[in-house]
Amino acid sequence: MAKAQAGCLQKSMRGLLAFKRTVMFKPSVRHIQTCKADVKGVVIGLYLKEGEKAPKLSTAGEKFDDRVQGKISTLVRESGLTGKVGKGRVFANLDEEFHFVAVVGLGKEGAGFNHEEVLDDGMENARCCAAVGARSLQMQGCVEVQVDGLDYPEQAAEGAALAVWRYNVNKRKQNRTHVPKLDLYGSTEMDAWTRGLFKAESQNLARRLSDTPANQMTPSIFAQATIDALCPCGVSVEVRAMDWIEQQNLNSFLMVAKGSCEPPIVLEVSYCGTTPEEKPILLLGKGLTFNSGGLCLKPKRGMDQYRGSMSGAAVVVAAIRAAAALSLPVNVSAVLPLCENMPSGMAAKPGDVVTLLNGKTMGIQNTDRAGSILLADPLLYAQATYKPKLIVEVASLCKGVRDGLGAAATGLWTNNTFLWKQFQKAGAVTGDRLWRMPLWRYFKHLVTPNVTYDLCNQGRGPASSCLAAAVLYELVPCVDWVHLDTRGTGLESKEGVPPYLLKDRMSGRPTRSIIQFLYQMACKE
Repeated sequence: MAKAQAGCLQKSMRGLLAFKRTVMFKPSVRHIQTCKADVKGVVIGLYLKEGEKAPKLSTAGEKFDDRVQGKISTLVRESGLTGKVGKGRVFANLDEEFHFVAVVGLGKEGAGFNHEEVLDDGMENARCCAAVGARSLQMQGCVEVQVDGLDYPEQAAEGAALAVWRYNVNKRKQNRTHVPKLDLYGSTEMDAWTRGLFKAESQNLARRLSDTPANQMTPSIFAQATIDALCPCGVSVEVRAMDWIEQQNLNSFLMVAKGSCEPPIVLEVSYCGTTPEEKPILLLGKGLTFNSGGLCLKPKRGMDQYRGSMSGAAVVVAAIRAAAALSLPVNVSAVLPLCENMPSGMAAKPGDVVTLLNGKTMGIQNTDRAGSILLADPLLYAQATYKPKLIVEVASLCKGVRDGLGAAATGLWTNNTFLWKQFQKAGAVTGDRLWRMPLWRYFKHLVTPNVTYDLCNQGRGPASSCLAAAVLYELVPCVDWVHLDTRGTGLESKEGVPPYLLKDRMSGRPTRSIIQFLYQMACKE
């Protein structure tokens, strides 16, 4: 992650002491515990040096440089900064109001859409620059950080707000990293800045829900957290308990839930942003608050990561919260099945068969792959109840997508090319990319037919994520459908972590891409 790195360099210049600290992508920082109430910092950008030209400060950076009589320009020249993305220095005692100034590389000026990377480089550079600068000032003990708009104030807000957030509720108060107040510096584009903060705060909500230990985030606690997050925004939340689940015959869901002592819950969430008669976009989020693998127990090493198996449901809650905060003119409904997958005398056994709401039977070959079992009947129920215009599933299902894409992109399966293009565009804007995976008949033939039942939760062959998508696609007869497998992106960040996220912590991805997709569907012009 991006933090300040290296030791302090003291230099005397014009009678002023300036402390410099190099900022790198993978830093080692001494955390400053004490935060004085009046310590403020500012982040400004520096464009990449081109040829013989010296690196150029951003527009707000030039104004700040004039404010301090050209001291920033002099320090940039003497420190050898080149404007490379995410690298910079922190200077102290240059201004009476701002105790620290972070000058961070923005990359090439005028960077735009990169077709090879399927990414808007200018927007992503702004996120990285703001993230590195804000986190560096956070580690200097700043309680207020103002961030240069960097030509993309919305993206600068995203990067800064994601970078300074911490999940530290289980630490003693004196050991918690202080989260500074963020504000926009040198720009009047407050609407764009506020949008970026809304999006980042929503992703931070998903990160918090996913990172909370399983004993502190049971189905009932998750339901209460959803109510607390959404009801103040005018979103309705219905909590369905065991009696209702049994009455609706959501048998596949109960097959997973019955192994745990924690009672299962189904949440029905509705946001009405336009006329009630308009068909909603339906979101379905996998809500396994802990996935031990059931009787097909996962290896003990790394099992704690599967507290994040409910990250799909967390992302859905976060996306709906942002839709309400942004007042998007679209109707969005969600169904969130919540339970634990645990080994016990009541747990589902390999070889068990369950009859689904549509009359098809599903054989359970592997209880570790509980996601497709958990989602099957809720998916059928949601289609019949809400009659949506399209369905978006979000779930961390199988390691195949992680093996193929790593954390570079979320795997996407869909029966509609238009929806794929919309998600591709959304990922390019947010920097949280998605990649379309095949939904061929080849995979259908590997999950159906079987000798004694209609559908198999595991299928045959190594393409686990494609097989899981094929199972779910069998339950979507005639509606536009998108399935997102977040196994590689939605759990703990390991490799290639961008500077606005934290290594070995839950990522909350792809919350911002879903928000951007909803925005595109609501505001097609």
